[in-house]
Amino acid sequence: MKQLTVAIAGCGSRGQDTYAKCQERFPDKMKIVAAADIRPEKLEQLRAAYGLTEQQCYDSAESMLKAGKLADVMFICTPDDCHYAHAMEALSQGYHLLLEKPISPTEEQCRDIERLANEKGLHVAVCHVLRYTVFYQKIKELIESGVVGEVVNIQANEQVAYWHQAHSFVRGNWRNAGLSSPMILAKCCHDMDILLWLAGKHCLRVSSFGSLRHFKAEFAPEGAPLRCTDGCPAADTCPYNAQKYYMGLIERGATGWPVNVLAVEPTEQTVMDALQNGPYGRCVYHCDNDVVDHQVLNMELEDGLTISFTMCAFTADNNRFIRIMGTHGEIAADMNAKYIDVKPFGKEKQTIDVRTLSSDFTGHSGGDARLLEDFLDLVSGEKKQGKALSSISDSVESHLVALAAERSRLHGGRVEEIRR
Repeated sequence: MKQLTVAIAGCGSRGQDTYAKCQERFPDKMKIVAAADIRPEKLEQLRAAYGLTEQQCYDSAESMLKAGKLADVMFICTPDDCHYAHAMEALSQGYHLLLEKPISPTEEQCRDIERLANEKGLHVAVCHVLRYTVFYQKIKELIESGVVGEVVNIQANEQVAYWHQAHSFVRGNWRNAGLSSPMILAKCCHDMDILLWLAGKHCLRVSSFGSLRHFKAEFAPEGAPLRCTDGCPAADTCPYNAQKYYMGLIERGATGWPVNVLAVEPTEQTVMDALQNGPYGRCVYHCDNDVVDHQVLNMELEDGLTISFTMCAFTADNNRFIRIMGTHGEIAADMNAKYIDVKPFGKEKQTIDVRTLSSDFTGHSGGDARLLEDFLDLVSGEKKQGKALSSISDSVESHLVALAAERSRLHGGRVEEIRR
């Protein structure tokens, strides 16, 4: 077994808190030998945790890439609008890539990365981690078994959760499409990917509706200040009160995501400082956000298969539901509850307890670690399949669908053809 060397570009929630930690899980398969981040405190945290020297640490992905090829693979976990430049340069240098989604905010750039990877003969695994969960793999197995016959329609629902919307898409890094990417791409390319993978067919056309309905100034409580820490009159009743939410996490001893986004070492003092001075303390009605808080889309695939998808911020829980309807039965599944109901027509319902399929549901229901292990085994030659389950070629189509859906939404729901 070959131990692969790894360079990490971006030491945030994904680069450091998710993928770097897998070195402890797969010590024979990976060793971090270089890292880059524009935040000195995050870089120092990773350096200390994994025994890197100062010479192995870089103040930006650009400076690390200028140093030449330093490892077998690079994990690109930088902001969305940086992925293209970092991926293209890394591929040019001969790196295999673990590339955080979205691949890029534009169709042309997605295709460029796919083309260069194929020309160079390099593996690029896109972090569409849902493919690697036992939940969706079991659903895929059931569909392919023919238990519900020919699939005719799929209905899927992503519940973003009110607190997640406020954290990531109103106050956070993905709040503004011009600074990152549209919500349907940033959040839901996961869903576009998993739905296409389950269906096993190409998408032909899509239409979509949605808007930023609630998180804007006209819905602010009377007298609401710019920050939740500045004595808001609605502090006791507003579900989006940042001080109540984040300080409540600290009081309960929850110092991981999302509170560790506010401070490298979350404490009452560091989090309060962040709320008083940083973006996460802002009133949700007085931010520079423009991404949608609800969106629906309809997809027509080959052979007339149709899919309807709903994404909505206004839910209590962060969850995904799916219903698959075929000519001989249906499947209904709840990701959080970890059950899959199989209902063949004229026969008894079967309920599958997903908890019996795995002992690890950490990190996107176990998908994070399985994705990384699959990628490492592929690059090292341990796996002989030939490509990652979420290879660049497989993943591009989800982005084409998401971007077409956004064009449709911006043009009143007009039908958009998928230009594959």
